[in-house]
Amino acid sequence: MIILIATALAAGSVLVSAYKSTNPPPSKICGSPNGPPVTSPRIKLSDGRHLSYRESGVPKEMAKYKVILVHGFDSSKDIYLPLSQEVMEELGIYVLTFDRAGYGESDPNPKRSVKSEAYDIQELSDSLNLGHKFYVIGVSIGTYSIWACLKYIPHLAGATLVVPVINFWWPSFPPKLANEVFKKQLKRDQVKLSIAHHVPGLLYWWMTQKWFPYSSIMERHPILLNKGDLAIIQQLPKEPNPDEHKIRQQGVYESLHRDIKVHFGTWEFDPMELKNPFPNNEASVYLWEGHLDKLVPFELQRYVAKKLPWIKYHEVPDGGHLMIHDKGYCEAIFRQLLLGEDLPA
Repeated sequence: MIILIATALAAGSVLVSAYKSTNPPPSKICGSPNGPPVTSPRIKLSDGRHLSYRESGVPKEMAKYKVILVHGFDSSKDIYLPLSQEVMEELGIYVLTFDRAGYGESDPNPKRSVKSEAYDIQELSDSLNLGHKFYVIGVSIGTYSIWACLKYIPHLAGATLVVPVINFWWPSFPPKLANEVFKKQLKRDQVKLSIAHHVPGLLYWWMTQKWFPYSSIMERHPILLNKGDLAIIQQLPKEPNPDEHKIRQQGVYESLHRDIKVHFGTWEFDPMELKNPFPNNEASVYLWEGHLDKLVPFELQRYVAKKLPWIKYHEVPDGGHLMIHDKGYCEAIFRQLLLGEDLPA
């Protein structure tokens, strides 16, 4: 009997441990009694959540161009953009950045989806009175918000996707091509992405277990950076962002892990089946890819561009994943989107 009781207790302990390892702790909501303080302006969305934002450039009332820029993975509204105040004043640019759900000081959204990201952007625009048309730029994994805008917001002034992360399970990809490129990823990332797509309930466990390498990007694996990326890092401000600690302050699950689950899950639509949102050429959609990007495979990006010929595709021969943080590329991205300027030869 004693052995049976001991066995039952041991089994129960294992089950409790397993349950805890797959269930993340509650988020520390900003402004709640036990959560971080609210230090930035926020709007209240229709579902009751709050969205934190930051404005830069010229005042929106005086702006000729209003741009909403969407940050990438493990980033925030304080994303570094080497676009000088002089350039923004010269061109009349107003830039609005915001913490996506669960990041920084924006409330988590347990129901976050590709579609919900577009509606967050639309509500943010409406609340701040940006007007009927505005531009959108997305960076890295933040580009799933831009794909959603192209699908659900019909009145954009233009859009740019910068080094957009690929979902290997988009239905239009030829299985053989997607599988070949997928197998070029590090094993730890193959496991991570497979879990996120097929058994997302186990993602928190995988991302927090200590037995195996779990994610090259979160472990800062040096293989992810090429020479161009390393050179850009050397150009970044030496002073650290004083608010960098806020990115994950509400918990990694509703910020980083939720990002992975949403992007690599099953979307509400296939991006490669989107119709041209600007059939009369009243605006344009641009896509910037770095040929040497170690995070985003150019082979699949080229296939996306081939399927969507209305997207103006630019593959930078020596470009990596950090192009938006390079002064020359950043200014070129803005000038192309807003002014239609051709890229320098």
